[in-house]
Amino acid sequence: MSDRLAPASLYEALACVLADDMRDREVGFTGLLTGEAAAIWGTGIPVVAMELARLTHAPDLTMLLAGCYHNPDLSVLDRMPDCEHDAQLRDLPAEARTRDYPGQWALKRGDVTFGFSSAVQVDRVGNINSVCIGDHSRPKVRLVGPILQPEHMTCFRREYVMMPRHERRCFVERVDFVSGVGFPGGRKGREALGLDWGGPRFVMTPLCIFDFDEDAGAMKVRSIHPGVDREKLQAETGFDLGPLDTIPETPLPNAERLRLIREVVDPRCLLLPRGSKAAGAPTTGVAQ
Repeated sequence: MSDRLAPASLYEALACVLADDMRDREVGFTGLLTGEAAAIWGTGIPVVAMELARLTHAPDLTMLLAGCYHNPDLSVLDRMPDCEHDAQLRDLPAEARTRDYPGQWALKRGDVTFGFSSAVQVDRVGNINSVCIGDHSRPKVRLVGPILQPEHMTCFRREYVMMPRHERRCFVERVDFVSGVGFPGGRKGREALGLDWGGPRFVMTPLCIFDFDEDAGAMKVRSIHPGVDREKLQAETGFDLGPLDTIPETPLPNAERLRLIREVVDPRCLLLPRGSKAAGAPTTGVAQ
């Protein structure tokens, strides 16, 4: 089967859900992650979502790739750079490039509308952890570190948390270390911390999409991906998800959106592998 005729992958479905949540004239940030899974979830899906939104309903949305490259044309790449300062990325056509991050936008003023994070742990109130497993003074595992997560989860207007794995050890009752704050105590709890906006909007995983009851400060299942067993979803989550019988399936991309992704945004399959190249990506079928 031709890649262009292949059923929609989960990656493409998630990119479409994200694109629908974006609005015109917003400013979105994502970094250039490396490593297959991290690159797809942390860079590929976010970039495709932002470009799809720009092609459809949000033509004046601004993508800040690595903070320095404003609306770069990634469709001309023949390989994905492995560094944010790679010469190939630096020389891409773009609306603008800046020497500092995030350029003319002020973080503390909330000028960056949304961003993307990943983590090793997420808890039921939306706190994330990429610092350590176990006690911070004597951790079992020392992780990569906060990597701007405190700023993402406090200064940005909203955050999308992208989780390449959905396992009980990743979705826990309480994270071992808070590197990015969610909704402890709900929206009032954030306000008590001096945070007037922000926090996680969605948590996206290979099994489902979570969103939040922000008043209660509780993560809840927004949709379950086609073909995912509800019992498996609960078994792979370290806290109670409540009744799942009435939770809808994650919507599928239609044919026109797939055409835009595959022919305009990512014609060389560099951002989102598909068809025979998408070995680890569940396929969902195509909504016509």
